[in-house]
Formats: sequence, structure tokens, C-alpha cells
Amino acid sequence: MGFTDFISDSGLTLLEKWITTRSYIAGYTPSQADVKCYQQFKSTPAVEKYPHAYRWYKHIASFEPEFSSLPGDPSKSYTAYGPESTELPINPKEAPNKADEDDDDVDLFGSDDEEEDAEAARVREERLAEYKKKKEGKTKPAAKSIVTLDVKPWDDETDMKELEANVRKIEQDGLVWGASKLVAVGFGIKKLQINLVVEDEKVSTDELQQQIEEDEDHVQSTDIAAMQKL
Repeated sequence: MGFTDFISDSGLTLLEKWITTRSYIAGYTPSQADVKCYQQFKSTPAVEKYPHAYRWYKHIASFEPEFSSLPGDPSKSYTAYGPESTELPINPKEAPNKADEDDDDVDLFGSDDEEEDAEAARVREERLAEYKKKKEGKTKPAAKSIVTLDVKPWDDETDMKELEANVRKIEQDGLVWGASKLVAVGFGIKKLQINLVVEDEKVSTDELQQQIEEDEDHVQSTDIAAMQKL
């Protein structure tokens, strides 16, 4: 079982969950799977309710002139893509009753195993307290990721210097911009590919992409080309 539809809340929620950790419907590059799913939409997904689906939709829209040349099987239906049935959420009515399962584990009469030597318990508590104290004394380094971000302009007349300047104007605690370059994408259009380092707890890449895409005079879409933990 794959996608059901892209009109109902349940169908859009299924797409939202699927695309949260993916840039494309299938694989690592745009394909006919994206084309088939994109063509089922009557309108753009609501960014407030389905931010990941919105990001995917806007990105795939930028490939519309190339739809016929994208790899994949154009004869497949959009329902052939998406999560398998085993990945779908279980209907709560069909889920096993946890209370019934827990009842099987209840020992009404108790056992000798539950009795613990007082001295052993005291030693254990002391060791746990000592371990906790040592752990609290250590400063845990912030988790960071290095990200390569693609920023695609509207056309070959877009001022890429202004585009990059606007991107770098975005400042945030835990965000450090790195090197960048222009990469040809076809028809004389070049996209900006820029590296950045983010602190995972402080910077949301989804929110950062939305901030960049607010520059509607220059930016058509953004996409994470690569991401790696440091």
C-alpha cells in the first residue's frame, strides 16, 4: 500500500511524514515518482500544516520543464509510491490492549526476588549518586552538523551575488556560514551551493530554509544536498 490521495488530511499527513526525512519520493534525485505525486495536487500544500510537503512541492515545481526527461517509469501510478502497509500507523481499535497484556505480568502473591538486602541497596544508591555527580560535572559538547544547501534562483537573470548576500544576512545563534559556489543546473541557470555548520539544538534546518525562501525576488526553492554529523 502506498499513498492514498493528496487531498484529504490523512493523505497529506501521510506524505508529510514520508517526506520529513527525504528530499524526494524515491531515491536521492528527482524522478517520475515525484512527477506522478506532484501531478495529483490541485493546489500547494499549506506550509503551516504541512511544512515538509510544502518544501518538497515547491522544489519539484522547479523541475516542471524537465518532467518528461526525469528518470523512472512514467506508467506507474502515484499509489505505487510511499510507505508500505507495515509502516502505516495502527488503528487504535485494532491495537492490542496494553492493560490486558500488563495483567499477565502482575504477581499477586509477590516473590522472594522482590526482597532486596538493605546493605546492597544502600551501596547501589551511593554509587548511583556518585555517578550522577560526576556526570553533572562534565560539560557535554554541543551536537553539530555540517550541511550543504542548494539555493535555486528563478532564472538565469537572477542576481546571484544579491541572492547569496541575502542568504548570509541570516544570523542565528548556533549558525555559521561557510564556503559557497555556483553550480550549473541547465538552461544557463546556476544555483548557489553553500556550506554551513549548525548546532542541532539551536538551529532548525526547515525553519532556515523557510527564511531563505522568503526572499521571493531571488529564491525559487531550497534543498539540503548533504548533511553530516560532526
